[in-house]
Amino acid sequence: MPKVTVYDMAGSAVGEMELDDSIFGIKPSRSVLHAAVVNYLANQRQGTQSTKTRAEVSGGGRKPWRQKGTGHARQGSTRSPQWRHGGIALGPKPRSYRISLNKKVRRLAIKSAFSAKVLEGGFIVVDDIKLDAFRTKSVVSMLGALGGGKKALIVTAEPDFKVIRSASNIPGVKTAEAGSLSVYDILNCDRLVIAKEAVDKLTEVYAS
Repeated sequence: MPKVTVYDMAGSAVGEMELDDSIFGIKPSRSVLHAAVVNYLANQRQGTQSTKTRAEVSGGGRKPWRQKGTGHARQGSTRSPQWRHGGIALGPKPRSYRISLNKKVRRLAIKSAFSAKVLEGGFIVVDDIKLDAFRTKSVVSMLGALGGGKKALIVTAEPDFKVIRSASNIPGVKTAEAGSLSVYDILNCDRLVIAKEAVDKLTEVYAS
C-alpha cells in the first residue's frame, strides 16, 4: 500500500496514512485517462452555435435578372451563399457534443488519475481543512506551506463554503468536494490538497 505523509494546515507533518492499493496504487491507464478528459471537455460544450442557410435569411424572393443576355452569370436568388447577406453554406447548427462513458471506464479513469497524482508526488493529505472565517490569506498561507504550486485543487469531504469562498479569487486554485471530483480537474492541477476525511470517503466509494 502506498504511504503518504499527513500534514496540518501550517505545513507540519503530523503522521502518516496508508492509501488503498485499488484506488491510489494501480498502474494508470493512459488510454482511459485520455477518454475521460475528452468526455469531460466535450460535455462542457454548449453546442448553441448557429448560422442561417439561404432558406432562413430574408430577401431574395425574385430572380435578380433574366437568365440570358445580360453578360452576367446566371443567378436565381440574391440570397445564395456567394452573395453579400446570403445564406451560409454548410455552416454550424445547434447540436449536442455529449460523449458517454460506461461506469467501469469512469471508475478506472478516476482511480488512474489518483494513482498518477500519487506517483508524481502531487497528492498532499491534510489532517483537517477548516477555516474560522472567510479569509483568502489563510488559504494562501496553507498552500504556501504545503507547496501548492501554480495550480492547486483543494478537496474537502463535504462542501465547505468558507473554504470555497476564501479560495475563489486565488488564481490557479480550485475547490471541490470528494463526491464531485472530475478526472480533468485532478490531472489539471500541480498539487491535489485533500482533507484526510475526504480520502476516507473516496476509499469507501471506490474501493473494490
